Amino acid sequence: MPSVRKGAVYMSRKNDLFYVASLIEYIGRATSNSRDDVVKCIGIDGMHRLFENACVNHCLSFKQVSDETIEDHGISNGTSPMVTTTGFKIPSHTEIGRVYARLVEDLESDPECYPERLYEVFRSQISDAISDFSTSFYFAPRGEIKYYYSAFNVGRFNH
Repeated sequence: MPSVRKGAVYMSRKNDLFYVASLIEYIGRATSNSRDDVVKCIGIDGMHRLFENACVNHCLSFKQVSDETIEDHGISNGTSPMVTTTGFKIPSHTEIGRVYARLVEDLESDPECYPERLYEVFRSQISDAISDFSTSFYFAPRGEIKYYYSAFNVGRFNH
């Protein structure tokens, strides 16, 4: 039975990852901040708390949890442009949250390290590329997004 329990914990952690990634995207949009600025305000300890509380918070609205997180971490309104595109449907915060969650899953084999890895991903240059809805980068295959993340982090590309 331990393998069944381990599998359930792993799936729960993946769900928490998706939830927290989507929440960060939601907060970025709500406050006109880059995702980098949002996670800088939240910090690593705050990321751990978001993961710990995800199993309860997912039952609440994103707006309620977002408002509480913004207040708890003193996230002020930023100057990043609001989400816009050139006439195409804007992906939802959960669609973009899924992109971030998949990238973290592809980079990190230990679900216990998801909070730190998600923090690193949001702090990286790839976050700006994913959040640029005037391009279709967020639709790129998982492997391509992982490749560019790795390339950005070793300095092969300037963004």
